[in-house]
Amino acid sequence: MRNVLITGGAGFIGSHVVRLFVKKYPNYHIINLDALTYAGNLYNLEDLESASNYTFVKGDICDEVLVHEIFQKYEIDSVINLAAESHVDRSISDPFSFVKTNVFGTLNLLETAKNYWKEDFSKKLFYHVSTDEVYGSLSSEGFFTEATSYNPKSPYSASKASSDHFVRAFANTYGLPIVISNCSNNYGPNQFPEKLIPLCIHNICENKPIPVYGNGQNVRDWLYVEDHASAIDTIFHRGKVNETYNVGGISERTNIEIVEKLIEITDTLLEREKGVSKSLITYVTDRAGHDFRYAIDTSKIERDLNWKPSMSFDKGIEQTVRWYLENQTWLEKITDGSYKDYYKTFASKK
Repeated sequence: MRNVLITGGAGFIGSHVVRLFVKKYPNYHIINLDALTYAGNLYNLEDLESASNYTFVKGDICDEVLVHEIFQKYEIDSVINLAAESHVDRSISDPFSFVKTNVFGTLNLLETAKNYWKEDFSKKLFYHVSTDEVYGSLSSEGFFTEATSYNPKSPYSASKASSDHFVRAFANTYGLPIVISNCSNNYGPNQFPEKLIPLCIHNICENKPIPVYGNGQNVRDWLYVEDHASAIDTIFHRGKVNETYNVGGISERTNIEIVEKLIEITDTLLEREKGVSKSLITYVTDRAGHDFRYAIDTSKIERDLNWKPSMSFDKGIEQTVRWYLENQTWLEKITDGSYKDYYKTFASKK
């Protein structure tokens, strides 16, 4: 029996992790703490509402009183911290929100865990989920490893780098048992439609402009979200305390390649003329400080924990498009004013 606090569990990645743990480990009690901001919603977890080993708590990880009460009430012995502001564009316009959630929120969880566990750290774990963006930007060669120096380039990645440092500091100073994973770009069902892939699918369906930053040559490694949830499960149960694991999809693509692939699949599934939606591609002014390339070396997690991604990009991206086309109701439920206003940010063309 374990009492696992998963923060940010109503969000994109978090909801897949919560679902996996609730269904795979019926003897675990999963407590999902989420503030239900714009990117988190309970529609992602409708199928778990009646699960006896699942409890949802609405709240902010920065709320000291609430987090303390959760630890006491549910006798928390493990934390998987997925709660984070994560959209780079938003961090550029509002960096303070990112510092509040990503840094102070993580610090609040760490301090609460340390105080509640009272140095009795046996069978305890604080698992912090981070991003490959803390490493900075790569040229056309090389990969991020767990030994790569941190070099964050955006307010978002700087806030995540800071939270990573606090997690390691608590391990070093107080002996808190921790583990960290740094993942590449996730894609799949339930992703909030301001991110590249769901944004493109939605715009193709609606015949709206598809915004592409700069010349579209920025490169990302793409990881199917259910593979990421599987990696988190593996690291949580078999990862070595105080270690870091990089999690990637081994699927590098340029942004324009992603957009063109989405057009190809979506037009086919909608029975449109091949390539007709290419006219929707709209090159917009590049994002400030836009990192050129991220690429993950997954050899450590493959070697030490026998984990590797199971989903090929071609199969995963087609499944993703099909999911969004078959779940228009989900999209309608979560698209609010802030989401619609987001499109306005791409008004200026190069």
